[in-house]
Amino acid sequence: MVHDLYILMITAGIVSLLFKLMKQPVVLGYIVAGLVVGPHVFGGSWVEADNVKAWGDIGVLFVLFCIGLEFRIKNLISSGKVAAIGALTIIGGMMLLGYGVGKWAELDMMNSLFLAGMLCMSSTTIVMKAVDEAGLSKERFVKGATSILIIEDVVAVVLMVLLSSIAIRHQFDGEELLNKVLVLAITLVAWFVCGILIIPTLLRKVKPYLNDETLIILALGLCLGMVLTAEEAGFSSALGAFVMGTILAETVESHRIEQLMTPLKNVFAAIFFVSVGMMINPASLLEYWSSILLVCLVVIIGMIVFGTLGCWWGGETMKDAMQTGFSFVQIGEFSFIIAALGNSLQVTDPALYPIIVAASVVTTFLTPYIMKAAVPFYNYFYSHASDKLRAKMDQRELAVAQAEQETQSVGNSNSMADKAKHAVRHTYVTKRLVNLFIKNMSAKDAENEHK
Repeated sequence: MVHDLYILMITAGIVSLLFKLMKQPVVLGYIVAGLVVGPHVFGGSWVEADNVKAWGDIGVLFVLFCIGLEFRIKNLISSGKVAAIGALTIIGGMMLLGYGVGKWAELDMMNSLFLAGMLCMSSTTIVMKAVDEAGLSKERFVKGATSILIIEDVVAVVLMVLLSSIAIRHQFDGEELLNKVLVLAITLVAWFVCGILIIPTLLRKVKPYLNDETLIILALGLCLGMVLTAEEAGFSSALGAFVMGTILAETVESHRIEQLMTPLKNVFAAIFFVSVGMMINPASLLEYWSSILLVCLVVIIGMIVFGTLGCWWGGETMKDAMQTGFSFVQIGEFSFIIAALGNSLQVTDPALYPIIVAASVVTTFLTPYIMKAAVPFYNYFYSHASDKLRAKMDQRELAVAQAEQETQSVGNSNSMADKAKHAVRHTYVTKRLVNLFIKNMSAKDAENEHK
């Protein structure tokens, strides 16, 4: 295992350094490093694939945990219209497009449905990493894009239940789907209420006892605990990591936890992208090159169109909408899960999995370049738009700017979300629970000193 980690780190370090010197995104360097150490280029893998996959899965958890730390519940509430309409447009549009492509390729209904499910989800990990690499993390469109990705991840859980039900019973089970949605909604509400009720107040009370070492261990423990809870409830482990990140984002220690987590996140995120690169099989690229090219074009064009339209209909400016659409041009991790689900149920063509994996790698590789093209494309589109459309775009820009100014003048502390949060945190029950914990901890400290 140490040998595997050494090979991964030294190869990723050298290749990413070369990409830095060439002024290329580091993410692409990690993918190329995975191609080098993988089993397909030199006739044998330099590392154990299972170990790399396990570390890569941990990397996804840490990345989403850190994304949650940077995210605020009030952001999801404030961008609710954009998130809901954008996610609905992207998922609905891409599923229809994917199903149509499947039928055009003469696939049966089951293969077409699974293909539609694979193509409708972008990758939260890849988008956020690419945004960070491009220095766009503070841009206005990121808040809405993150909200859409969150909704997509939640919908993906429901979608897998729906596809499983159709594959097993060959019919749609509305009752099972409704039950899953209700369980998911109740579980999320319970997590957030319990988290906001206890964790922020607890951390504020024990702050004098927390050094960097204790704080990072406690944060990771809470994160992994929520991951296990999510898995036991039948949901994605990544969803659990993100939820705990958003809960800790509402605490007084959020920025400190984020700083402490950054090096760990970077290491395991690198391993994740190396593991993606290891899945590239040049032979598959040659064998299915036309299908891979078709899937890539469908994903890139479809995500740009539906992402831009969804965000524009949700109230964003055309520039922000295009930046969002241009950043969603890759297939997400849930696509692999859906593809593996189809294989395990033996309802999809075996060739579909390598095509999706190859298309995911290619679109991931192209994502940073396509993101950079968003603003130039917007400028070209604006300069060639009709006077009527240009007037609408200017009007939307002015309206969004005015709304931002009003929000800043009112202040975040006066929002309904913060008032509700404050009320929950300062209930009698919360104070009694936390005070009891502090009292017991102080008593144990006194007993240890006496001994």
